[in-house]
This record gives sequence, structure tokens and C-alpha cells, in this order.
Amino acid sequence: MMYAILCYHEEDVVCAWSQEEDAAVMAKLAVVQERLVKAGKMGASLRLLPTTAATTLRKTQEPPLVIDGPFAETKEQLLGFYLVDADDLDGALTIARDLAAANPGGAYEIRPVGMFFPDQRTADRKTGT
Repeated sequence: MMYAILCYHEEDVVCAWSQEEDAAVMAKLAVVQERLVKAGKMGASLRLLPTTAATTLRKTQEPPLVIDGPFAETKEQLLGFYLVDADDLDGALTIARDLAAANPGGAYEIRPVGMFFPDQRTADRKTGT
């Protein structure tokens, strides 16, 4: 099953890292990612640009309201995500723990991914089939 591992951290902390500190964390993460690639478990891995580059479409109004920024009242921000193939939640947690050892601080939210294809109108989104 596919799992999304959403990476949260305090953006001001991460953005304050020197180039050397950032490169060191990215190198440690690359070791975990390479292991997942070799095992055929690695999907997309994306690092989001800072929240200052974000735009939010607030759907609670008609017409929807467009706001600069993420407009989230949180201490930690979503900084990126991994898409991984794991047998079950325990397998996804093992991957998340490996990533956490390479990148301390913040949190990882692990969520099963329901696959959606527009031409499959009856797709079961809970099981990913």
C-alpha cells in the first residue's frame, strides 16, 4: 500500500540552517532514500518552498477567497513529503523512523494514500485499488 509521510518542522528553524547544515541533513536523508529506491519502495519525494511562496484558496466563501500564504495557525509547517510503498502501517512507521533519525526535530504524519484515477469512477479509495 502507498503511504504519504508528511514532513512537519518549524520553518524558521529549518530556514535558519547554514548551507552546510542543510546539506548534511539532505545527505543523511539521501542514504535512507537510496535504500528505499533499491528496495522498490520509494515514490515521489518533494521539498516544498517556504510558506512565503504559498497561496491559499479558502473554499468557505462564494466566490472562494484567495489569500497569500498558507494561512495556518500552527507552530510547525508542512515542508515536504515522501510517497512510499509499505506492506502495512508498521512498515511505513519503520521508514518514517529511519527518516527521523536522519532529520531530527519536527514530526512525520503517516497517512495511507487512496489512489484516484479520473477514468476509474468506482475506485475504492480506502484500499487504493
